[in-house]
This record gives sequence, C-alpha cells and structure tokens, in this order.
Amino acid sequence: MTTAALAKGLSAALTTDGAAPVPVRAIERLSGGASQETWAFEAVTAAGVEPLILRRAPPGAELRGNGNPGLAAEAELIRRAAAAGVPVPAVVAVLQPAHGLGEGFVMQRLRGETLGRRVAAAHRPALAWQVGAALARIHAVDLAGAPALRRTQPRAEVQHLADWHARHGTVRPVFQLALRWLADHAPADVPAPALVHGDFRNGNLMVDLEAEGGQLVGVLDWELAHQGDPMADLGWLGVNSWRYGRHQRPVGGFGHWAQLFDGYRSAGGTVDEARVHWWQVLGSLRWGVICESMGEAWLSGAEPVMEKAAIGRRASEAEIDLLELLLPRPPVN
Repeated sequence: MTTAALAKGLSAALTTDGAAPVPVRAIERLSGGASQETWAFEAVTAAGVEPLILRRAPPGAELRGNGNPGLAAEAELIRRAAAAGVPVPAVVAVLQPAHGLGEGFVMQRLRGETLGRRVAAAHRPALAWQVGAALARIHAVDLAGAPALRRTQPRAEVQHLADWHARHGTVRPVFQLALRWLADHAPADVPAPALVHGDFRNGNLMVDLEAEGGQLVGVLDWELAHQGDPMADLGWLGVNSWRYGRHQRPVGGFGHWAQLFDGYRSAGGTVDEARVHWWQVLGSLRWGVICESMGEAWLSGAEPVMEKAAIGRRASEAEIDLLELLLPRPPVN
C-alpha cells in the first residue's frame, strides 16, 4: 500500500462526521512486529500536532487462522484495560471497511524504551512492583460483553505444545522431560478464567528510563490475549530469555519475584507461587518450541530468512533453561 493511500485512509479514520479532514503527515513504517504492521505518523489537529501509531494487519492475515482475537478486539481490550487502571496507549480510532486500510486501529504514541536489554541493564525494584500491579489489574478486567476470546487451561496447553513439537519431527530429550513433568504436575483448571495478556514480558513493556527507578509507561502487544490462568502471565515474564543476560534477576532481568508479587498483591491479586513456577516451566518450553519451529521453517525452505535460522538455534538455550528449572544444580560454595 502506498503512503498516499495510507494517508487518505488514516485521515478518514480520524475525521468525525461533518468535520474538516484531519491532515496526516510523516508516515513511517517501524521495524519489529512479525505478525502485524506498525506505522508511526502525525495528525495535524486544531489542538496541534499529535504523534500516533497505526497497528494494522498485513495483507493475507485473515488466512492464518491463528486463533488470535483480531485487532478490533485487541483495541477493545486495551480500552478496557485502561479503564481498569493499566498503563496502555489510548486507542484513538478503530479502522472500518470504508477507510480502505483493512483491519487495525490507531493509538497514542508513547515516549519510552522498549528494548529489553536496556530495560534490564539495571536493577529496578520499583518497576518490578509496578509491573506486578499492572498484571493484577489486567487479570481483574471485566470481560462482560467483551469480544469472544480463546479459552485455555493448563493440561490443554501441555497437549498443544506436545503436538506442536511432534510435528517438527526433532528429537529433543529435554523437551520430552519437560512435557512429562508438566503433565505430571499440571495444576487444576481455573474455575473462572481471567483475561490473560499472553505475551507479557520485557520487550513488550514501554518504560521511562529517565524516571527514578524506571516508570512503566505502557503495556503493548495484546494480540495473544485470551482467557485462562492469570499465573501464566507471571510465569512467562520469568522465562530466562526475557532477562537479556541478567539471569540473576528473574523478573525481566530488572527485578525479583518478591517485588513482582508485592506489586501484584497491592492491586488486589492473589499469587500462587507453585502455579507461577509451573507456568514458568511451560513458558520456557513454549519458547523452545517456537525457536524450533522457526529453525524448521528455515531448514525446509518455507521461510529462507536468516532471522529464522538465528532464532532457531536458540532452542538449545531453552533446553538449558528447562534443566535449570527441573534439575537445579546445588549452589557452589
């Protein structure tokens, strides 16, 4: 799609009935986001120049059938999260067929850092606490009348990963060990599934690093949102890959469990540490199978992109992480 076509559609999306068209300028495609397009632009309004973001489904996205809720539903969930006190970018407009841009929405452009390595460069106890509070508020979002979301439970997730791994045809004894452990130790189904972000981790959090201790500015990337066990979000946040080399700080490389749990409880959440650990193991395996799938996509020639090969080799890192979780070594004196 041309920049001119984007500008025309964005102007239409931002213009209210009967008002003068809102000029749009400085349209720029941003890097990152393998499944959705992200564009930065400016809208010139009577109040001044407003920096905005377009999150848009690429052509052919409707053919993927990945079970994600879709961008219109994602926008609605962000609005509900904002109403619950979660720091998120404000949704400005949701694309309609008449705008000619496909599925997507326009949101506020926040200022802050999203690069995980930079966020994890220092110990940030206050940030870990804020992240915990934000998660508790997400898990308390009222879903009455909300768009339909995929529902999942612990044992169903184990079976999903077992099937996904089996399709690759690779032999990974550590993955088999993890699958057996997860099946043997699966917690009971949650009686009332909550809203789960699905990809809550360092890298999907915008942080103001200039604020003392770091300030959580926004929770991003809601495309994997579903209903399930809220402890899944806490476990995923603790996966070693999202610590960016700061292995001694289990919460995103910037904090510790106690800080996260204190923040979660302060916002009304209840922590089940055993379930968090179980979901951390499952999250580590999940990331390993994702890496494995990317490597297979490269080897088969289906996606001959070097990035796929580079991420594919990281399946071995997930194996190490799983062994550390399941067979921890005694401390060295």
